[in-house]
Amino acid sequence: MIITDTHTHLYSEAFEEDQSEMIQRAIDAGVSRFFIPAIDSSYTQSMYALEKKFSDNVYLMMGLHPTSVKDNYTEELQHVEEQLASRNFFAIGEIGIDLYWDKSTLEIQIEAFKHQIQLAKKLKLPIVIHCREAFDEIFQVLEEEKGDDLYGIFHCFTGNLEQAQTAISYNMKLGIGGVVTFKNGKIDQFINQIELKHIVLETDSPYLAPKPYRGKRNESAYILKVLDKLSKIYNVSKEEIAEITTANSKAVFGI
Repeated sequence: MIITDTHTHLYSEAFEEDQSEMIQRAIDAGVSRFFIPAIDSSYTQSMYALEKKFSDNVYLMMGLHPTSVKDNYTEELQHVEEQLASRNFFAIGEIGIDLYWDKSTLEIQIEAFKHQIQLAKKLKLPIVIHCREAFDEIFQVLEEEKGDDLYGIFHCFTGNLEQAQTAISYNMKLGIGGVVTFKNGKIDQFINQIELKHIVLETDSPYLAPKPYRGKRNESAYILKVLDKLSKIYNVSKEEIAEITTANSKAVFGI
């Protein structure tokens, strides 16, 4: 059984003490493919070091996270472009809009999001979207940019059924993680109305640990709890869900 974690920040400071052991735990549990989103330039070297250490398992993205869109965002976008020109990446991400932390940067967040979507189209890469309290704004941008050359993953999907269907209509897979195990997460109530071909698994570790680890540091091995929950919701074997979601991840990332 090959399990793919399509979104995990394995270079995070949260794993400073035990990064290798934590990754090995995941590999031992059958999680052998880790897709690593970028945040901003301050993490680039940590990402490269991680890739060097686990070159058979780690696949890097490049992008500017919406919460890192600040006054210096044009310099950060230039860094993204320089990295993209220097080597291969598997997606532009994570990019998007976050209105939970700071609404005042909405205008420049939209600008950075559009710029990076256009980069993805030019390079024929998928995008990985971060959306927090910003579904309407994200969908407005996707509506403007939609086309066969726009595709990717709606990371950490937490919307309702209608929003799920809208995201899928823009060629997005839904990234399902720990939230599906939460009592108040709500997506468990409708996700089985979405065909498995539209879903990929993720942890977003070290964030959003599934039950029974909620509130603690998340790690990629805990994706098995997400798999367990989806197996019950869809009433199909864990092996089948792992197989379908890994195939879906290959369709997005091309590997």
